[in-house]
Amino acid sequence: MGLNSTWDNSARANVNVPPLTEAFNYTETPMRGVNLGGWLILEPFITPSFFDIYNLSQGIVDEYTLSAHLGDNAKDTFEKHYMSFITEQTFSDIRDAGLDHVRLPYPYWAIENLEGDPYVEKVSWRYLLRAIEWARKYGLRVNVDLHSVPGNANGWNHSGHQGQVLWLNGTMGEYYGNLTLGYHARLAAFFAQERYKNLVTLYGLVNEPNMMVLDPPTVINWTSTAYDIVREKGYEGYIVFGDGFRGASSWAGVFNQSRYPGMVLDMHQYMIFNQGLIAQSHSAKINFVCQSWVNDMQVSTNPATGHGPTIVGEWSQADTDCLRYLNNVGVGTRWEGTFNVSDPSLQVLTPSCPGATNCTCALANAPPETYDDSYKEFLLMSAESQMTAFESNGGWGFMYWTWKTETADATQWSYERGMSAGIMPQLAYNRTYNCTNGDTPDFSALGLLETY
Repeated sequence: MGLNSTWDNSARANVNVPPLTEAFNYTETPMRGVNLGGWLILEPFITPSFFDIYNLSQGIVDEYTLSAHLGDNAKDTFEKHYMSFITEQTFSDIRDAGLDHVRLPYPYWAIENLEGDPYVEKVSWRYLLRAIEWARKYGLRVNVDLHSVPGNANGWNHSGHQGQVLWLNGTMGEYYGNLTLGYHARLAAFFAQERYKNLVTLYGLVNEPNMMVLDPPTVINWTSTAYDIVREKGYEGYIVFGDGFRGASSWAGVFNQSRYPGMVLDMHQYMIFNQGLIAQSHSAKINFVCQSWVNDMQVSTNPATGHGPTIVGEWSQADTDCLRYLNNVGVGTRWEGTFNVSDPSLQVLTPSCPGATNCTCALANAPPETYDDSYKEFLLMSAESQMTAFESNGGWGFMYWTWKTETADATQWSYERGMSAGIMPQLAYNRTYNCTNGDTPDFSALGLLETY
């Protein structure tokens, strides 16, 4: 793959973390990181230009359907994206933002396609390895994250193929599960190489297994087997498993550290996919983070009440689900009451913004230079309070979703754009609000519309 036979691990992301020549002690120093979403797996809201040019009737809603439509042109199209969307400068900028980790989501077709798959296979693997070397250059540690598995573990578009959940589910479920174990045998052996020690410190097994659909005991048994395979292949770093949306307390005693040393729980915390949270006032949302999510971390990090070692591998400062394509191509929003998914039990067809009147996405989706000053203050406080929560009570820290988006309407999902807009801290380790330095402002009294 063109990798050099020697490497230099002397780089250090910032003064708060050790150089790559030394181990990172997560129990003493929380990680502060960011995802590179929408790069090696497309996600429509991050790169809407791939989907804007098609009519909804064409059914192009994810990487699978886009790849099938492009046919022989898919390789050139995707490789141009891989080359330009994330570059070496990205890693320099992440370092300069005071961050020290990157999470790299990649798909199973980076290894190979399954029969009948239209994906561009194997090409993204080269860019994954290139990214890891750029991370090394700037002293950034890496979480490699198998973000898509055969059969799809959650049915969402960011797993490549929107629709059914067939991984560990249905007649082919065991086959897809075993195929994924085989991939981990190969991947773990690769990342167990000496060149990745202290660099690839976190190894993700599968992103967001939807255990609201999947059978929890089956997923737990698969995870146990996957852990053993990764260890047998020589990988000595931390092995990350997703919480499956079951809640922190459900993992108490499942993977105890005596049997599974180095096993880390990954929780994804978002406010905007919950109708009840969307309906809260701005001030109430800050209080929710500083109370409920701080409590979640306390529960999760204590082995008596939760798993123990815990990271928050995805989160965002966004407080609405307004962004175009966020809820899938062609699907509306909970905020405006246009969430028209096919499952009637999940539809939200009445507005969900605070007060449920005058709910418009125009303000949240506007360019950030038009934001009201009080709204910018809220967004910055929201980001800093979440950072505080995820580092509290022994939490191992966070990875923001995501670093880069194509368009300004997605500023609240881009760490890079958020910094430019003044709604993210300029240095991740230098923050003003920490959930303990005074009461949360009454943003309504400051003139901020609750429908903003």
